[in-house]
Amino acid sequence: MVNKNILLLHFILLIAFSIHYTTLKAQTNQSQQLNQALIISQHHPDSALIVLKKVHATALKNNDMVVAGNSLQQMGQICFNQGHYAQALDFYQHADKLFNQQKNKDLLAANLSKMGILFYYNKQLNRARVLYTKALAIYRQTGNLKGQAEVFGDIGHLFEKSRRYDSAFYYQRMALSRFDQINYRQGSAKIYENLGSIYEDLAKYDSAYVCFNLSKQLYDDDGNTVAGIEVINNIGDVLRKTGRYAESIKQTRKAFNLALQTNNLYQLASSSRDLGKAFQLLKQMDSAYHYVELSRRYSLDVYSKEGLNQTAFLQVLYDINKKSDEINRLNTIRKTNRIITVAVVTVVILLIVMSLIIFSRQRLKIRDQKILAEQNRSIFEAQRDLMELELKNKELEEESLKHQLELKGKELSTHTLNLIKNNQLLEGMRNTLQDMVKEDKRDQKKQMQQIVHQINQSFNHEQHWKEFTTAFEQVHQSFFDNLKQHSTDLTSTDIRLIALLKVNLNSKDIASLLGISMDSLRVARYRLRKKLNMEQGDNLTTFIQAL
Repeated sequence: MVNKNILLLHFILLIAFSIHYTTLKAQTNQSQQLNQALIISQHHPDSALIVLKKVHATALKNNDMVVAGNSLQQMGQICFNQGHYAQALDFYQHADKLFNQQKNKDLLAANLSKMGILFYYNKQLNRARVLYTKALAIYRQTGNLKGQAEVFGDIGHLFEKSRRYDSAFYYQRMALSRFDQINYRQGSAKIYENLGSIYEDLAKYDSAYVCFNLSKQLYDDDGNTVAGIEVINNIGDVLRKTGRYAESIKQTRKAFNLALQTNNLYQLASSSRDLGKAFQLLKQMDSAYHYVELSRRYSLDVYSKEGLNQTAFLQVLYDINKKSDEINRLNTIRKTNRIITVAVVTVVILLIVMSLIIFSRQRLKIRDQKILAEQNRSIFEAQRDLMELELKNKELEEESLKHQLELKGKELSTHTLNLIKNNQLLEGMRNTLQDMVKEDKRDQKKQMQQIVHQINQSFNHEQHWKEFTTAFEQVHQSFFDNLKQHSTDLTSTDIRLIALLKVNLNSKDIASLLGISMDSLRVARYRLRKKLNMEQGDNLTTFIQAL
């Protein structure tokens, strides 16, 4: 059992090792292809572009975003070298997205720097400076001295372009110090070449000569013959400008021979042109003409070769873009079909789920509705019984109130009749006594006057009126509140008159109850109409009955 487990473990480890080895091998092959494309791009940019496109496709398939980003960056560099800046920027920007996703800061900074160079050659110096600053900040975070030095050199070029030579010197020297720290001779050589160019622009030819010689020595130590050709040619140029024509021709011929060995047409044209200038200054016109004509022929070869390369490159670029468009179209169709399929399946599943949910909810709803209907029926029956009970109670209350109202009405009538009878009795007695007083019987006169006085006091006895008012308010509720809305200046006598009119007494009875004559009653009615703001022609009794 133990041996079987050990064998199984060995088998798993072998599979894991095989996968790891295969991955490393694939990554190594891709790195080799990138290096191969970089070498090919110097002479055959179209072929290099095809190789890089294949590397990019393979990297995407293997989900290796770093290699995919590097291939895009190299394609951008090739397009930049061929003068296709828009296409180069597109490749750089796609690489930038991948490096950002992978959070590879050094590759991101290098890509930003290359985009800055592109904007520099397009004379967009401000945009170039922004990108250089971003790249420099990232390199400082990662502590990458080589990257810092390269960006410092590029910033120095910006200031040289703007003829701000002090700043150009400052940044080129900053770059040189970084390259010296890491002992990167090729980088130092390039900076010395840049410094020599600045000195040459300032006509400081001795300093330029020293810098170019230092650059040449470093290129020689590093074995970089191609880069050294341009520096040797620059040395010859400085010597010619300082009048040392023989030395100038010697250096320029050396550059010419090296360019001839490497078949560098551009440097052949440049060195031939410089030799022509030197022989012209020496008044050797035959040699001057020979080299000028030779420079012209090499320049034509350069343009012809560049034209052929551009044609082939454009064809490859067109084919690549066409294939990319076709691939994108097919991918879009595939994605669309996949989305449609997923959407249809999702919709079908949702419809099934929704149907089940609706069916289940419908059953639950029907059950709930039955329960609710039963509950509502029970509640309705209970409410109906309660309402019937309340209705019976209200009917009983109404009967009781009606009975009470009838009793109060009878009581009010009784009080009214009592008041009328009492006042009528008193009225008769008063009249009799007044007749007796008119008789000239002096022995009874004083006593009868006292009786008349007492009767006068009894006419308006408040206790009777209080009982009448209480009975009146119980029968005619809120009557006096409604009355106050029409007038607030009513006296107690006015209110008594209105109450007597409300109970529908005739004028004679009212005059008797109030203890006044009919004439006085007419005056009181007239004054009451004015206080109630009644219009002329309106009936007072009808108005009061309506309150």
